[in-house]
Amino acid sequence: MHLVERHLVKQDDPRFAVLYTAAFASKNLYNQANYQIRQTYTQEDKYLSYVEVFHRVKGMECYKALPAKVANSILILPHKNWISFFEAKKAYQEDPSRFTGRPTLPKYKDKIKGRNILIYDKQALGKRAFKKTAKLIPSGLPIEIDTCVAEFWQIAQVRVVPCSDGYMIEVVYEQQEEQGQADVDPALVAAIDVGVNVLAALTSNKPGFVPVCSAANRSKASIKDTTNNAPKPKAV
Repeated sequence: MHLVERHLVKQDDPRFAVLYTAAFASKNLYNQANYQIRQTYTQEDKYLSYVEVFHRVKGMECYKALPAKVANSILILPHKNWISFFEAKKAYQEDPSRFTGRPTLPKYKDKIKGRNILIYDKQALGKRAFKKTAKLIPSGLPIEIDTCVAEFWQIAQVRVVPCSDGYMIEVVYEQQEEQGQADVDPALVAAIDVGVNVLAALTSNKPGFVPVCSAANRSKASIKDTTNNAPKPKAV
């Protein structure tokens, strides 16, 4: 299974400026990819695939501003958003009542204030540095990330997500599930009976278990009094 370890980088953190610049570059690449898809769709009624977008932007500064593996992961994001748009458009045509309005084209991120996620897969993280320092160093970023992950093979990816008060660094890693079986006695059972005059009755064959009976038409004070005077269950 995959788990996520999170580290919040606030504005007073020395790493903030580096992440700010990288997230801004990610936004530029996202907007350029979205522009290429959007223009082709609106003018030629054609959808550009991920590969076609890649060949259009690979020589641009917005692509070169990020490590290639990171830039390629960013190009996947507008593609996913456009696929979601086409699915929503189809669903709207089939049943408009399910929507509050017609689905709109994927929007651009704000030119000035906009920031975008950064995704570093295992190949974009320093394996040698991790073995020496036990810290993660994303490609192209002069920062170190402390982590509780013990082995490099466990790392799936590192994400840098813009948030209101900084950037959330998410370390996604693999954790093997424990194969041990819970200590359960299959011979023990419990039963509950729901009635009218009696709201519910609960019993069990576990030694020392005190049956519970909850009345339906009784005042809170009466129920409380009965509960207080009931024999205390013994620890088993």
